[in-house]
Amino acid sequence: MIVDGNGKVLGKLAAFVAKKALLGENVDVINAEKVIITGSKKDVLEKYTQRRERGTPSRGPFFPREPHLIVKRAIRGMLPYKQPKGAVAFKRVKCYKSVPEKLKDKKADDVKIKSVNDLKTKKYVTVEQLSKLLGAK
Repeated sequence: MIVDGNGKVLGKLAAFVAKKALLGENVDVINAEKVIITGSKKDVLEKYTQRRERGTPSRGPFFPREPHLIVKRAIRGMLPYKQPKGAVAFKRVKCYKSVPEKLKDKKADDVKIKSVNDLKTKKYVTVEQLSKLLGAK
């Protein structure tokens, strides 16, 4: 299954992908940098900065800066990844920035996930913007 993250809400997307992975499907998330996080830019950045700075550099917890890894970490949070079934399901999930060469000719599945158009508020940040604010290259 291929899921296009363009304009989708991060939490809803992560829950959907986690559920499909637990059911045994291989899930590829494309355009991970275009996924959105609802909330004001200031609040979202503050939350993720606090997550990045928590702990120590040597012992963790480690939180990613790259957009596709931020999405993958959100999906991991929806899985029981410390249990065998969750670990196997997590291995079935792949996240990509834009569309990789091997998936260019394939069509993304049309999934009913809340997107930008369904939001009542227009306060949101894309994962790409968040990634740049956190210091990704």
